[in-house]
Amino acid sequence: MKKIISPQWFLFVLCIISTIIVSAQNTFKLGSGAIIKTTGGAVITLQDMNLDNDGTISQAAGEGVFKFTGTQNNSIGGISTSLFDVLEIAKTGSAKISLQRTINVGSAINFTSGLIDLNHNNLLLQSTALLNGESELSRIIGPTGGYIEITNTLNAPSSTNPGNLGAILTSSQNLGSTVIRRGHSSQINGFGIGSSILRYYDILPANNSALNATLRFQYLDAELNSFDENTVVLWKSPNNTTWTNLGFTSRNTTSNYVEKIGITDFSRWTLSSVNNPLPVQFLLFNVRCMGNGVLINWKTAQEQNSNYFNVERSPDGISWTTTGTLQAAGNSTIERTYSYNDNNPLPGGAMYRIAEYDVDGRIQYTSIIRSDCEAKDRWRLWPNPVQEMLWVNITATGASSATVKVFDSKGSLILSQHHALLPGTNQLNIDMKKLSSGTYHLTVEWGLGQMQKSVTVIKM
Repeated sequence: MKKIISPQWFLFVLCIISTIIVSAQNTFKLGSGAIIKTTGGAVITLQDMNLDNDGTISQAAGEGVFKFTGTQNNSIGGISTSLFDVLEIAKTGSAKISLQRTINVGSAINFTSGLIDLNHNNLLLQSTALLNGESELSRIIGPTGGYIEITNTLNAPSSTNPGNLGAILTSSQNLGSTVIRRGHSSQINGFGIGSSILRYYDILPANNSALNATLRFQYLDAELNSFDENTVVLWKSPNNTTWTNLGFTSRNTTSNYVEKIGITDFSRWTLSSVNNPLPVQFLLFNVRCMGNGVLINWKTAQEQNSNYFNVERSPDGISWTTTGTLQAAGNSTIERTYSYNDNNPLPGGAMYRIAEYDVDGRIQYTSIIRSDCEAKDRWRLWPNPVQEMLWVNITATGASSATVKVFDSKGSLILSQHHALLPGTNQLNIDMKKLSSGTYHLTVEWGLGQMQKSVTVIKM
């Protein structure tokens, strides 16, 4: 039996044992009280159509497939929660299905082509359901939030990949009922900074201690979010706010995974680079000659779990010694200024940097500034080409303000920053990582407008 249904506002009970194709009026609307029941592996194909379910779609295993095709972006919504046996995405190119509410899948999600956008909603898999055929061009995305979830009982799992979500688990322990959620939004720390690849996992076992577990974290190149996959490591957060760099045991950029052994417990995990999300954000680093000494000033925009700062000095940029130590703020969301006076500077000048130590022993460094008491107004910019952070050194004879502007290749202003300069050498930072690759023009003006520099910057 084969039926063609004109999608409109209706109430019906439908039994299908073959195939139904619906391709009219843009929306397949199932009204309140209506039921779709399929048998025998029937296929309902929605070509360039939305599915709006206010009735009942509740398929058991083997009962059928809802298949979305066509070139247009469509959605799954309605006031009712649908349970699909098999959901198949066969859209052309990068066309996508956006979720307007949470849905359930009993057996499988099959990707042929096209995307599923979680759109801040959730996709819940029953315990034996699988993701099949995800690829760089056909996969789940969710930049605005939402997750795909499965719950399995894991007793001494060995390279177990529940739901084929890409979190592969091994442990000699009984983890019990374990919830695994996979999201696709970039992670930040509690101060709203930092970033990650466009994938994270919440791994929530009933038994979550002394696991001695291994996690193989899989990802797609399309989810790297401008990170170099040769540099990403595993980060863990117990509260989705504070992150700890756990490094990695092995990493394979061909098979696209990062693995860590000896894990004692699970929570939220993602991939990011070693210094990102950063515990401290430096705003200013300044070195100034004062009489027979050198005054070092630095300013932080925010701090998280900071312990102390070491002021380090080197005659050659290779061998470093600590000349002084200052206590850090610990946790702060406001600007804080620090100063240290090197009363016994090296003859002929020296290089300086600040090392920030976290409470867990991690270290973050500023860039390096050389003291030069004979210098007049001058500047230096590096690196160029740039991937993430651009640094500008300005040596000023007096206090003033500096304005940094970045223009795109069409001459449009896309970034403007203002900095206070102190006498001496000042270091400014310009965050370029969110800008697209291309050519930009940067101007810096300081000294009450009397000093201005302009340079072309290449963003990789």
